[in-house]
Amino acid sequence: MGQSIAILGTGSHAPAKILSNQDLAKLVDTTDEWITSRTGIRERRIAGAHEPSSELAARAAAAAVADARLTPADIDLLVLATVTGDMPMPSTACLVQRKLGLPDGAMCFDVNAACAGFMYALEVARALLAAGRHRHALVVGAEKFSSFLDWEDRATCVLFGDGAGAVVLGRAAEPGRGILGCQLGADAADPALLCIPGGGSAHPASAHSLAHRQHFVKMKGREVFKFAVRAMAAAAREILEQHQLAADHIGCVISHQANRRIIETLSADLGIPMDRFVINLDRHGNTGAASIPLALDEARRAGRLRPGEVALLLAFGAGLTYGSALIRW
Repeated sequence: MGQSIAILGTGSHAPAKILSNQDLAKLVDTTDEWITSRTGIRERRIAGAHEPSSELAARAAAAAVADARLTPADIDLLVLATVTGDMPMPSTACLVQRKLGLPDGAMCFDVNAACAGFMYALEVARALLAAGRHRHALVVGAEKFSSFLDWEDRATCVLFGDGAGAVVLGRAAEPGRGILGCQLGADAADPALLCIPGGGSAHPASAHSLAHRQHFVKMKGREVFKFAVRAMAAAAREILEQHQLAADHIGCVISHQANRRIIETLSADLGIPMDRFVINLDRHGNTGAASIPLALDEARRAGRLRPGEVALLLAFGAGLTYGSALIRW
């Protein structure tokens, strides 16, 4: 792994507007009981018309920089994970660079690995820092899913929310602390399981793509559920074995916040009690690449990440992508 890289600060941002299950029941044929019993989600945050993903990202990033007791001038690398960028180009990272006032020479780019995007971005930034190319990195996950949801499709519109989370990375003050390792992968056997089919070079915007609602999230929920449990459990076992750790060595698990049933199945499969899992999907829903850093920031501020303990991060997303990471605080 080379130079030890640690998280120096965390931050998050959630839009002010709350959309409850009762509110959704007025829009589509659903009920609070139906959504809660199947997903564990009770409400989610919805960004306003003038709050693009870059704005959510900038607010979370600013909080993380302040938490690390640094200034924007100290950041020379920004890796931003999103599938709901402000526009196809330039990267949303460059827009955040401008909003935060990062140095002109900072390296800024986006990563698209869907809901596992933060994990991918974390490993890319860690590797660049460990190579000695940069001093401090901002790693951000931000999504404005509300702009890409079909509000007539109850299978998807009840699941997602808007938000952002961020961490600042730098060299660890003590050996053995920080990011111990990451395990990432992808299985592209069936990308159509979870996708936004329209808007790219394969299906550019047209009257046909608009009429067939191809610019919204499409998902085959049952198949994605099975993949999520299988992939995250395997990634968890692999990274624990690599670092010779047992399940009872893990003080806290921060899993992608997609569905409470997925997390409960993981808990049983890995033999890690549910009280060690951070849960905030009841208040935020699935916030994509923002899911893990948002939950990470809330967990740290709540005192759930204690010095010396090891946290396990787990994610899956469209692609289908997946990953795990171990962090010693």
